[in-house]
Amino acid sequence: MPTNPVTRVAAALVALEGLALLALLGWQIVAVVQGDTESIDSALALVVLSAVGAAAVCAFGVAIWRGRSWGRSGGIVTQALILAVALGAATGAYAHPLTGLAIAVPAIVTLALLILTARDAGRAARDGASGDR
Repeated sequence: MPTNPVTRVAAALVALEGLALLALLGWQIVAVVQGDTESIDSALALVVLSAVGAAAVCAFGVAIWRGRSWGRSGGIVTQALILAVALGAATGAYAHPLTGLAIAVPAIVTLALLILTARDAGRAARDGASGDR
């Protein structure tokens, strides 16, 4: 269990993103069951991909909490993907800049916390390695 509060907050935010993806997955499943899709094959593929993504993001949150570097790496990639979605929401033919901003701000905060967490983990690893000599 991490003693660093920055790590705990970063882990909690990534886990919340995973829970948000689970909520989106539930919404997609309801749409498929109600027949609110044009292509059932595409809808089912999207459900499967969303389930895999939600499981991965939740696993990243747990790994960050446990201090695993792969969780931080996955969390940083997740934030980059979220920022790409935010950019898409803020620009283009059907742009909603406030929606893009609402998506981007939590991702930027989480990304900053993940970078701080990685920096602290690197410092702790260097300190531990120098103490072994």
